[in-house]
Amino acid sequence: MASVSPKLVKELRERTGLGMMECKKALVANEGDIEKAIEDLRKNSGLKAAKKAGRTAAEGKVRLTVEGGSAVAVEVNSETDFAAGDANFAGFADKVLAKLVETKETDVVKLTEGELEDARMALVQKIGENVTVRRAFVVEAETVGAYLHANGKIAAIVAMKGGNEEVAKDIAMHVTAVNPRVVRPEDMPEEELNKEKEIIKAQPDMAGKPAEIVEKMMGGRIKKFLKENSLLEQPFVKNPDQTIAQLAKEAGAEVESFVRIEVGEGIEVEDVDFAAEVAAQLKG
Repeated sequence: MASVSPKLVKELRERTGLGMMECKKALVANEGDIEKAIEDLRKNSGLKAAKKAGRTAAEGKVRLTVEGGSAVAVEVNSETDFAAGDANFAGFADKVLAKLVETKETDVVKLTEGELEDARMALVQKIGENVTVRRAFVVEAETVGAYLHANGKIAAIVAMKGGNEEVAKDIAMHVTAVNPRVVRPEDMPEEELNKEKEIIKAQPDMAGKPAEIVEKMMGGRIKKFLKENSLLEQPFVKNPDQTIAQLAKEAGAEVESFVRIEVGEGIEVEDVDFAAEVAAQLKG
């Protein structure tokens, strides 16, 4: 069996959008000839899926489960919300979650290689949309709680010392609703603070004021910014008279960390002219 270099596999993946193993098999079968490999893949209709692979998949669902002191979650994306509601898509997402529970592997390339990658390709062929496994999370702590919003698109996991799963779940629900940036004010990254300071300095009411007045005003506004964006400082959504810090303390708990997952966050969606796309495909 001929051996092929990782560089060649990478090139074929970039040109076709197909999975690593499928590209490697095609290259081995064609003794490293990339053009023949592409021709074979086209004959086997593999590139039907590859044509979809370049499309942005920013819809989808989060799958989540909690078992004792461990919570795992995965984001699986599709191009449209309609496809994300398909039973075949749901079945694939469940398989990915099951493997994540079994392996605790958060590298999605490693998580999905082999049978799951084959299943993904088959699903792309069946529903006619690009499908990707975007992110995987594993959170382990003394106490773990999680919440998945009813639409399946937003979820959160909270890790605590002490307390109980129900309180952690309540705090996770709060995280999905309010979207804090950090657990405590001191956790805010310096880069974020500096960015906020620049925004405050540029505000119209700062113009022409003495430096010491600007610093004083900035101090107050930064304090407000930190309070609004720090989980423990925020009023609990189910009881605004109580902060999350007070809720945790009453439960004998200390919040260590949280993860918030929102489908498609951070993905840039290209504004596509559908008519132009169809015309381009007909010309091609």
